[in-house]
This record gives sequence, C-alpha cells and structure tokens, in this order.
Amino acid sequence: MTLAATQTKQYIEQRNEGYWIEGTRISLDSIVYSFLNGDAPEIIAQNFPLLSLEQVYGAIAFYLANKEVIDAYLKQGEVEFEKLQQSAREKNPLLYQKLKTAQIQKQQKA
Repeated sequence: MTLAATQTKQYIEQRNEGYWIEGTRISLDSIVYSFLNGDAPEIIAQNFPLLSLEQVYGAIAFYLANKEVIDAYLKQGEVEFEKLQQSAREKNPLLYQKLKTAQIQKQQKA
C-alpha cells in the first residue's frame, strides 16, 4: 500500500501586527479567548459560522504550539486597550460619568 503525499495546511497568518485565521477577517484572539473561556471547539465553530471545525482546531493547535508568544501578544493587546480606555475617559469624563450612572441604574432594576 502506498500512501499519498499530504500537504500541511496553514491555519493562521500574520497581518498588520496581528494574527488572523487564514483567508478571513476573524482574529486568532477571538478563537483563543473563546477557548480560554472554556468553549469547546464545536461551540466556537457555531459562534463563528464562517469557520470550519477544522479551522477552529487548527487555530487552537497553533495557539497551544505557540502559547508563550501568543499569550504575550494577547497581554500586549490588553495593555494597549487599557491605555486607549483611560485616554478616552480623560478626554470625555462627563460621558463616562453618564455611562457609569446608567450602568448602576440598570443593575438596580435587575
């Protein structure tokens, strides 16, 4: 019996300083955060209907194989997001006070 040659697929591509599911606009971040929140690959595939189950498993495998690099990348993104949030709060304190008041009122009604 002769085995046919198989190709190794790439599931992740790096673009614009980020990681993406190859050929899509879906970030690796989205898949990894779902995975880290305990979602099974089948649930992740349902939540991202443009992705096949194979692509989801490929993304998770990529993450697990490159865990240190991707965790550092995600942490950097979280730090940048916090800086942007803080800057927005400083530029629009009245807006953020209104949002906080609305959030408290919503919680009190629930």
